[in-house]
Amino acid sequence: MTVVKSSGGDSDRLAAALALCSDAVIKDGEAVGDPTQCAVVNYAQSIGLEKEALEAEYPRLAEIPFDSERKMMTTVHSAPHGNIQYTTGAPDVIIARCGSCIRGGRVVPMSERMKQEALEENRRLAGMALRVIAAACREYREPVRQGAALSPKIENGMIYLGLVGMEDPIRDEVPDALQKCRSAGILTVMITGDHKITATAIAKKLGILKNENEAITGQELDKLTDEELEKNIRNYSVYARVAPEHKVRIVKAWQKQGEVVAMTGDGVNDSPALKQADIGCAMGIVGTDVAKEAADVILTDDNFATVVSAVEEGRRIYDNILKVIQFLLSSNIGEIVVLLLATLGTTLFAKW
Repeated sequence: MTVVKSSGGDSDRLAAALALCSDAVIKDGEAVGDPTQCAVVNYAQSIGLEKEALEAEYPRLAEIPFDSERKMMTTVHSAPHGNIQYTTGAPDVIIARCGSCIRGGRVVPMSERMKQEALEENRRLAGMALRVIAAACREYREPVRQGAALSPKIENGMIYLGLVGMEDPIRDEVPDALQKCRSAGILTVMITGDHKITATAIAKKLGILKNENEAITGQELDKLTDEELEKNIRNYSVYARVAPEHKVRIVKAWQKQGEVVAMTGDGVNDSPALKQADIGCAMGIVGTDVAKEAADVILTDDNFATVVSAVEEGRRIYDNILKVIQFLLSSNIGEIVVLLLATLGTTLFAKW
């Protein structure tokens, strides 16, 4: 995954915010960790902002980890004139919490028109099948001790810094793997935390989505009862902006339709759905320990095509077992009949 577009008043400050507000670490000159966080750290390094140097200048004091419900992550750092807070996450959430932005090198109030412009830029980038992240900051002089618990209230009234759009190129083997799934009678659906526009753009490229009416968001899922979701589950191919509980509901709805459900995932938020699915497949490289513990299968190469190959091999083994059983029954049925008749004849002759 790589950053291909950025939009903000100060690209250096935007890149620094994204790098500092991430848990990716540098090992042997490369970022290691969550692919999204690695992408922003690599982006910062590409414009001359080394994460190690940034952390030395702005040591992290405290944090509010990323949460799928808040859709944000916040870190507070020591700065020369006090403390500085960086918050990154879903653009629609971040922008709504900002009260100002940077224009012409100055901090100015962020009007509703400015917010709409930022949201429109988010939609434009998402329409290019890019994963978009927004960044904001806030400065204050109140002392923050190392490891202190932070109040979510600090994530209001922030200064908007900008957006970055990241591209996660579709692997060459994935379209063929999806075509094999369709020909084998396997239905593939997409469940993601990305914006609906991003999800639908990627799904169209993969051939998963034909009609935009087949895409639904987590907010729309909340309005459906379990019975309504179960009844209409076959109408949806893409689920966007979903929370962990939504993933479990989706899996259960498919299971109630009598389907055998295989679920892939890599994060802690995926573990409930991996456990609920008939076959949970965790990613072996980027997957968390929690996801691996909850899963039935671990993919050592993090490749969707491997799942398809495993299904293909499993079906081949199943067919071979059936053939062996048929061969044994057909070749031995004569022996069974002869022995049965001989035993029956001997018994009747003895009685006679």
